[in-house]
Amino acid sequence: MARRNANGEGTIYRRQDGRYEGAVYVLTSNGTRKRVRVYGATRAEVSKKLTEAKAKNDQGIPVADKTWKLGEYLDYWLKEVIKPNRRATTYDLYEGNVRLYLKPGLGHLTLNKLSVPTLQTYLNRQLAAGQSVRKVQTLREVVSSALTQAMREEQLTRNVAQLVTVRETYGEGEEVWPWSSHEAKQFLEAAKVHHWFPAFLLSVLYGMRRGEVLGLRWQDIDFVHQRIYIRQQVFRAGGKVQIGPVKTKAGQRTLPLLGVVADVLREHHERQTPSEGGLNFTTSTGGPIEPQNYSRAFLHLCAKFGMRRIKLHHLRHGAATLMKELGVPDKDIQLILGHSSVAITQKIYQHASMESRFTALTLMTEAVSSASPISSQMTAQPDGNTDSQDSEGCRQNCRQTPTTPSLSARFNFADEAKNKPTTGVPAVGWLDNFLGDLTENRTPIARMKIRNRSVRGSVRQRATEVDAFLQDSRRRWLLGVVAVNVAVKDTRGEEAELAA
Repeated sequence: MARRNANGEGTIYRRQDGRYEGAVYVLTSNGTRKRVRVYGATRAEVSKKLTEAKAKNDQGIPVADKTWKLGEYLDYWLKEVIKPNRRATTYDLYEGNVRLYLKPGLGHLTLNKLSVPTLQTYLNRQLAAGQSVRKVQTLREVVSSALTQAMREEQLTRNVAQLVTVRETYGEGEEVWPWSSHEAKQFLEAAKVHHWFPAFLLSVLYGMRRGEVLGLRWQDIDFVHQRIYIRQQVFRAGGKVQIGPVKTKAGQRTLPLLGVVADVLREHHERQTPSEGGLNFTTSTGGPIEPQNYSRAFLHLCAKFGMRRIKLHHLRHGAATLMKELGVPDKDIQLILGHSSVAITQKIYQHASMESRFTALTLMTEAVSSASPISSQMTAQPDGNTDSQDSEGCRQNCRQTPTTPSLSARFNFADEAKNKPTTGVPAVGWLDNFLGDLTENRTPIARMKIRNRSVRGSVRQRATEVDAFLQDSRRRWLLGVVAVNVAVKDTRGEEAELAA
């Protein structure tokens, strides 16, 4: 009679098609028990798989309570995880990527069948199809976030999206060239005729986000204490314009109310009709402004008055860059813009303008030229006259005498150089002071060596005496060590004879 397996050992049997099948009850992620099945070509292969399943069960590692397809799990993840816990704009971004790209391409695969090569091939095909690198990175981020949640729910044991490789965007992004202070001033002069001029003024001077400007309320403007409290924003999500809290905790900030801004806001308040929610800037009907319409109005003004076209968001970059050039500390710039760290302000929003680069290179040129023998020979003559004439008779390029004499000029026209005996042989340049001229005349440094020869001799003699003393001390120390070793050996020999 065949022995029955004990409860929990599982069972292995041969199928009609010749393959082997094993089954065992294990714990699932929802707390119930489930019979899982494994298959193999041989009994030993199935036995190994059953042993692995039972070992995980003994360690308290549950199996998935159901077999999820990726598309089904993404829908569940959006509804139960993202929508209740993330901002509406984040949900819209994730939902669009899931609906348009991930479900059509990968939604038919089960979670445990989604492998690294499969996901890598899919992302590579998206790049080959013309999607931007940033778009493919976003797809990878969405999948990774969903699979991380699946791991928390013990539906998976690893996140394959973290193991795929996506090309970096270094050098491929749009280079930002924010407006200079002159261009910003021109825009504000042109925008005075627009009924949203106070909003544009806040965008330029404070570098506020688009939604933060449109979300300002009159209760957020303290004319008495001269403060601006940024607490909410206007955004579009779910197909409609909404009002909600600012983007991050760092975005909740208090800024000083500048005098010119206070005057403009007072005038705007006097002529504004009552608005919904007490907003500073509204449509003609009193509702919140569509953020995209605000951007369109900005671009329309740029085109109308011939301004260099930039994005509205680049006004934040311009504010950060201008404050940096004015010497404002980075920490203050971070707090004004509402960034979570100084690194974001420095790495993303601060730029070097062409004027600042020109100034830096000009200073570099002046610094190098002031220490260059070539430039001194071009600007100074042996007789000290800097008004030289070039081969074409033009004196214009040589009439500018450097304010501070260069290093080579100081060497060439020093008193020692002027008082050298005339030899009839031209000097080799400012190195004469160190190397001597071509007639082997003594340089000041050579004459100093002659005067100090007796001093050097006494120093050399003293060094020799010290060296001899150290050698003698070393010999005495070695002799002492040898004597101690011999005495120890003799003592040990006598002890050994006595013991014998």
